Amino acid sequence: MSHTITLLPGDGIGPEVTNAMRMCVDATGVKINWEVQEVGEKSLQRHGKPLTDEVLGSIRRNKTAIKGPITTPVGKGFRSVNVQLRQSLDLFACVRPCLYYEGTKTPIKNVDLMIFRENTEDLYAGIEFDLGTPECDRLRTLINEMSPKKIKQDSAISIKPISVSGSKRIVKFAFEWAVKLGRKKITAVHKANIMKFTDGLFLQCAKDVAREYEGRIEFNDNIVDNMCMQLIQSTFMYDCLVLPNLYGDIVSDLCAGLVGGLGIAPGANYGDEIALFEPVHGSAPKYAGQNKVNPTATILSAVWMLRHLKEDSAALRLDKAVRTVLKEGVSVTYDLKSDRNDPTAVGTMQMAEAICKKL
Repeated sequence: MSHTITLLPGDGIGPEVTNAMRMCVDATGVKINWEVQEVGEKSLQRHGKPLTDEVLGSIRRNKTAIKGPITTPVGKGFRSVNVQLRQSLDLFACVRPCLYYEGTKTPIKNVDLMIFRENTEDLYAGIEFDLGTPECDRLRTLINEMSPKKIKQDSAISIKPISVSGSKRIVKFAFEWAVKLGRKKITAVHKANIMKFTDGLFLQCAKDVAREYEGRIEFNDNIVDNMCMQLIQSTFMYDCLVLPNLYGDIVSDLCAGLVGGLGIAPGANYGDEIALFEPVHGSAPKYAGQNKVNPTATILSAVWMLRHLKEDSAALRLDKAVRTVLKEGVSVTYDLKSDRNDPTAVGTMQMAEAICKKL
């Protein structure tokens, strides 16, 4: 059976790590028709916008996509293409496994966590009002009329929507995956002690859904700042975490640090019909074209993609090949060496070739 997959190489190091991933997937023997589409800076230069209807149409048609990192300008420029993709395609669930691989430089061994992050709401909804605009002035005036707590005149404003439907949907997704994967416990992460109406709503929805799984999956909750400390001090107390959008982004990066960094952190985004796979790390433009960066996160994202396609044998073989190369520590990129200046470090494509040889 063959599969048509939308491939978004992305910006910066994106083309390099996706080329490495593509080599490894093709080496498994699974027949993939790669439908390559431009997004990000190249698309902006060529089409006048970083995300086109053609790209969205390709993903909707193929139902499965994998992408490299896409540059998001800081404080200016176009809005995150990653966020646009998730919202446009209703990819409401972001899944980020944080798993220890022998051979990686980690502060804690044998970590095995699953992060389930709501992907469409919260402060990442993109409902923002810039300082000095008429819309911001009107909103500030309205809020100051309704609230005893006043917004300063020199403020920009972001809106944090949290809905019952969005919260229950991601929590239900997390519990269903926990059951399917044989997990034992889910922790809802929030700041409901301060944001009593938004995070409080998320927590209440999590508790409501958790009651449906009593006796099958243990449930508890934790405040996000305490959660960060607990993950460092008592990692093994936790199994699966379900979080609103912003906390999910931050905590998943923290968990990636527990297992060796973003270079080995895969990610997946799921909707009701569409799945989009991606590494967690950014586009690192300063390393673009140097054949230097670690491709592991993108290759492991492809492992999850193969599982999604029900190509379980290929996924297992590719995951095992990655494990072997990491454990050997020979044909790996500089960041995976004990000394980052180790002259025996290999390039992006050379590491991918080493993984292919293990298949």
